[in-house]
Amino acid sequence: MSGLLALLDDVAGIAKVAAASVDDVAAQAAKAGAKAAGAVIDDAAVTPKYLHGFAPARELPIIWKIARGSIRNKLLILLPAALLLSNFAPWLIAPLLMLGGAYLCFEGAEKIYHVLVPHDDHAVFKEDAPGDPLHLEERKAAGAIKTDFILSAEIMTIILSAIPESTFWMEAATLAVAGVGITVAVYGSVALIVKMDDVGLFMAQNGRLGLTQAFGRGLVRAMPKFMKFLTIVGTAAMLWVGGAIIVHGLEELGYGWLGHHIHDWAYAVAHMVPAAWEGLVEWSAKAAMDGVFGLALGFVLIPVATKVIAPIWGAVFGGKKEAH
Repeated sequence: MSGLLALLDDVAGIAKVAAASVDDVAAQAAKAGAKAAGAVIDDAAVTPKYLHGFAPARELPIIWKIARGSIRNKLLILLPAALLLSNFAPWLIAPLLMLGGAYLCFEGAEKIYHVLVPHDDHAVFKEDAPGDPLHLEERKAAGAIKTDFILSAEIMTIILSAIPESTFWMEAATLAVAGVGITVAVYGSVALIVKMDDVGLFMAQNGRLGLTQAFGRGLVRAMPKFMKFLTIVGTAAMLWVGGAIIVHGLEELGYGWLGHHIHDWAYAVAHMVPAAWEGLVEWSAKAAMDGVFGLALGFVLIPVATKVIAPIWGAVFGGKKEAH
């Protein structure tokens, strides 16, 4: 009997350790996922454009198809690659993060440039291209998954850099949980966003109360403005996160003068306000300066990407990079 009690006690101890490990994985995944906010918001802002022109009944199946591709990208390709980097070439993480940060800066600056200097987008798929709708749906989903792969690579690299030093399996579990959680959050949000106008239309046409009908009409009118707001937030987040990644990467490589200046300027601005607001103002000032740096870098990268990288991309892959 005493042996059985001892065994049960050992099992209980193992269960407690396992539960603590699960809690650690969840906590690390949540913290690491928050670091990838800019890329995550951009992912959610970009995806709805791939649904333009399709019947409402096909929107959720297409989102599900893209989400499955995103999870495959993260778990089957990016997670093993991230673990290999972490364990065999950790010195590559900072340069890869900076490369991803530069991509975010370029994408954010390109969006702003398109607003300031309107011109035709050279997307791979024309909105009015004729052909079989099913084939077009497959091509649209494939294009969205390719774009998602780039953003997912940045997200997984950011998550990896944010995980405290731990065991191989803890890193793998944290990456998997954060990757799947972010995918569910992004595409769940996209599904809600793209169907919200249908919900509003249903309420406006079938609501029993005048208030319900009015709310439905308001929802239909508000969604285009909300989508525009989401695009603005996504662009700002890309520039902020991209700029911050580059500044931090330069510090890790021994070029910390820009980061030190930004920190000192943000500190000085924070001390111009009451003490209760110092923390928020310092963070906001630093984020704004990181974003301005990201925007400037992005504008520099636009001609490099369009005149050098895009032709090479087209020569290698047989087409132009999917435009946002």
